[in-house]
Amino acid sequence: MEVLKQFILSFLSTIGFAVLFSIPKDSIGRSGFVGATGWVVYFLTYNLLQGKVAGTFCAALSVGILGEILARYYKKPATVYIIPGIVPLVPGAGMYYTMLALVEKDFLMAANTGTETLFIAASISVGIIISTTLSRSIKRVRQKD
Repeated sequence: MEVLKQFILSFLSTIGFAVLFSIPKDSIGRSGFVGATGWVVYFLTYNLLQGKVAGTFCAALSVGILGEILARYYKKPATVYIIPGIVPLVPGAGMYYTMLALVEKDFLMAANTGTETLFIAASISVGIIISTTLSRSIKRVRQKD
């Protein structure tokens, strides 16, 4: 039941950002699905592995792959699905708590939180890069045949 709640809430938040980013109206629901699927992958992976970075990487990889698949099928740019899809994964709270710790002069906490936030952001970018590279490699192989 918790997974369904997480899916619905992340679907709605992704749709909100899709509207904010002015993506085509016929792609709003699909981008919401991509974001919600990514968040559920994060939620399940985090609970299984107890690691935010690993969960974020798996979720970003799934967002990237699903975004590339939908982009090919519906003949849209992959960014239409990927950009709103990664919004639930962005470590906004980590950035906030890092800055809060710096303002409060708690440098150890700032270093810990900031490092984790940096690794989470890097795992998002690496997951998207891998999925995009994989998609382009598959496209090149199909064009050679």
